[in-house]
Amino acid sequence: MVVLALGISLCVSLVHFVRIVNAGIPRDLAPAAGEVSPAVRYSFTGAMSPTKKESAYLHLPTYATGIIFHLGTFLSFFLFVWIWIGLPLPGIPLVLVTGFLTLSVACGLSMLGKRILERKLRLLSNPDDYLSNMLVDLFQATLVLSLWISAMKPFCFLTMALLLLYFPVGKLKHALYFFAARYQLGWFFGRRGVWPP
Repeated sequence: MVVLALGISLCVSLVHFVRIVNAGIPRDLAPAAGEVSPAVRYSFTGAMSPTKKESAYLHLPTYATGIIFHLGTFLSFFLFVWIWIGLPLPGIPLVLVTGFLTLSVACGLSMLGKRILERKLRLLSNPDDYLSNMLVDLFQATLVLSLWISAMKPFCFLTMALLLLYFPVGKLKHALYFFAARYQLGWFFGRRGVWPP
């Protein structure tokens, strides 16, 4: 089931990737005032710092929560493959991984709660925002449980399959568009001579 879901997800993601490549670099009629390469590097490094993003430095707890949640998601995908292959996870690493993923799930649920409770966020949200968050939370939670309770592994595989199928059609595909968006920002502000500062 996971293999089938992965195949479908990769095929649809490939369509998105081809669309990104076909879109090409935007045409800018203004003469270049700076260099693109250092700006693109800055877009993926210094520009990602919370001190450079107003939405981050004004909301540092939420920013930190989001970072933990994303790191937990990357770790979960790695661990899923680890479990799938059937490799053992020794005692201390198992405890550390479980602790971090439990924190990650708590962060995901707190962001979901904030989206539900805060009126401004609620007005900006649509069903996809809630579903994307809940699917990742559920995947991480079932993964944590399956590390300790082998009977939970089928549920972990089921949530992984659902996550893979939803990835290319929902908000989760921002993982794919992230790189194109950061490149475009670097290209635009670098050509305009604004980045790097």
